[in-house]
Amino acid sequence: MTSTADPAIVVSGLGKTYRLGAFGERPSTSVQAAIQWLRSTGKMKYTLFDALDDVSFEIPRGEAVGIVGRNGAGKSTLLKLLTRVTAPTRGRIELNGRVGSLLEVGTGFHPELTGKENIFLNGAILGMTRKEILRRYDEIVEFSGIEKFLATPVKRYSSGMYVRLAFSVAAHLDTEILAIDEVLAVGDAEFQRRSIAKMREAATGGRTVLYVSHQLQTVQALCTSAMLLDRGHLVYSGTVDGTLEAYRDSFESFALAQSDPKSRPGNGKVRLESVSMSDEFVKSGDDIVIDFTVPRSKKLIGTYFVSAHINNDQGAVIAQCDSRLVGKWFDPSEPQSGRLVVRDLWLKPGQYTVDVYVCQAGVLDAWEGAWRFEVLPDLPYPEFSESSSTEKGLVFVNFDYEGR
Repeated sequence: MTSTADPAIVVSGLGKTYRLGAFGERPSTSVQAAIQWLRSTGKMKYTLFDALDDVSFEIPRGEAVGIVGRNGAGKSTLLKLLTRVTAPTRGRIELNGRVGSLLEVGTGFHPELTGKENIFLNGAILGMTRKEILRRYDEIVEFSGIEKFLATPVKRYSSGMYVRLAFSVAAHLDTEILAIDEVLAVGDAEFQRRSIAKMREAATGGRTVLYVSHQLQTVQALCTSAMLLDRGHLVYSGTVDGTLEAYRDSFESFALAQSDPKSRPGNGKVRLESVSMSDEFVKSGDDIVIDFTVPRSKKLIGTYFVSAHINNDQGAVIAQCDSRLVGKWFDPSEPQSGRLVVRDLWLKPGQYTVDVYVCQAGVLDAWEGAWRFEVLPDLPYPEFSESSSTEKGLVFVNFDYEGR
């Protein structure tokens, strides 16, 4: 991002460090706290985790900036710091203007208040007068499309209704900076389209937009610049195309780090031992066969399931294959040699990655970037045609035309 005389956001040496207790979750009662203290012989043991470290950048006014990165990169932490939801451990943040934000579902609204009351509450928090909020009120209601439910407490809203109203409030109230985390995926496709158009309109109107997303094609459609975070560090800041290229290039180091089970998310009661395919090259339309092994676990009680994601080179999940959907569960008392066979998925030529998750009530192991394979540029169709016949869409499809 280029520097300007009066930027919207200036971040210098920003860092956020969390203390992770050796006994897992923070105690919720005095009894649990006392037990932890006794077990730690009076000295609470903890480890330090840098969610962000030494992050510096400037964002000009009127810029639409995409913040991308894989899970655990620090994207949401950065947005929480910029929107003052949490305080930084070190560094400095300068914000030239008021910030409207939409973070994860459940933040920003008071659950006991109605939708209408929350609109006025959010405006008041931003320093707007009742008259100013009333001037925007009809626009907010019309865009959200949930007028019939405005007298209902938001605790009774579905996640989709909540996101509709929360985005509408954030987008229409008078703020100079608009920060949106990747919660728009909860809404339907039409609402997502309208929301992206609204964010683009906000940026062209002089507001600064920060957008966190896993969907890199959305960043391409919306943003004028972007930045890439990787394990708490800012590794690239510049054009959208440059960021996406850096994202793809970062796979090798990310996959190497994830190959160490100790560095992966999950409670670790069981960990994947291996994930592989017989060949790193496949043809579109061929079966995709992924083998995995999980050792025996004495720590785990009850069966677990496996969920594999196939992602394209922009990080979009093309297919989710969850063993629960086909009634397959795995017994931790025995070592498992499993196989996933994906049929009739006509992938377009390019590189793809495989993430594998082992889960029970929570995540036991999350091995992202467990494997990478390439689909060869062999079209699965009987006829040859120019490139315009296949350039749209994320996948090829098995179709035919019939006449009468």
